[in-house]
Amino acid sequence: MKIIISPAKKMKSEPDLYPCRELPVFLAEARQLADWIQKLTYQEAKELWKCSDAIAKENFRRFQDMDLKRGLTPAILSYEGIQYQYMAPAVFEEREISYIQEHLRILSGFYGVVRPLDGVTPYRLEMQAKAMVAGTRDLYEFWGDRIYRAVAEGDGTILNLASKEYSRCVEKYRVPGDRFVTCVFGELTDGKVRQKGTLAKMARGEMVRYLAQTGAADPEDAKGFDHLGYRFREELSGPEEYVFIKE
Repeated sequence: MKIIISPAKKMKSEPDLYPCRELPVFLAEARQLADWIQKLTYQEAKELWKCSDAIAKENFRRFQDMDLKRGLTPAILSYEGIQYQYMAPAVFEEREISYIQEHLRILSGFYGVVRPLDGVTPYRLEMQAKAMVAGTRDLYEFWGDRIYRAVAEGDGTILNLASKEYSRCVEKYRVPGDRFVTCVFGELTDGKVRQKGTLAKMARGEMVRYLAQTGAADPEDAKGFDHLGYRFREELSGPEEYVFIKE
C-alpha cells in the first residue's frame, strides 16, 4: 500500500536536522523545471506563483541560487503546512520513520513525487500552476502518467490523503486491478457531508501519524482512526471512499 499526500506551499531548509537517504526519483525533470523558471523575469515568476511580493522575492531568489544536490532537507521535515504540523514527523520514532519511508509518497508540482527522506530544497510550484514547459500546456501534461507509475508500483493499492489538485495526477491513470481509496474528513450538515479545508488538512496529518503508529498495511486499517473527534461512518462510505465524520 502507498499513501499519497499533498505538499505544502511553505517550506524550510534545515540540512543538519536529519540525514537524507536519497535524491528524488525525478531529479532530471525537476532540473528541467528549475531551468525554465530561472529564465522567467521576476514579474513572470510572480504571475506563475500568484503570490505576494514578499513571497515572490523569496522564491525568485531561491530559484536563482538553487542547488538540487547539496544543502538538502528530508522532504517530510521540509514542508511546513498545517497537515505536516499535525503529522509531527519530527517526533516520530525510528519504526514510524521506516514505515512512512516505505509507504508514504508526497506529490509535488516540482519534484513529481518524493519519499519522506528524499533530499529536497525549498521551492514554490503548485501543480495547478500554468507552467508551459517543454511544449506542454501545464504541469499535469508535463508529468503525464509518471507520478501514477511511481506511486502504483507494487500491488497498486493507494490510500489517497491528497487534495484533488494533486490526487488527479494519480487517479486519472488508474488501470483495472488498482485499488484507490480516498479518505474524506467532514461534518454532517443537513444530511450532507461537507469537508472544510483547514480541518481536512489537520485530519490528514493526524491520519498519517495514526497509520505510522499502528503499522497499517491495508486501507481497511484506516477505519480505526479516531483522532480530533472523527469516526469512520460505514453507512456513508463505499469501497473507494472512506468517510470520517467529526462528532
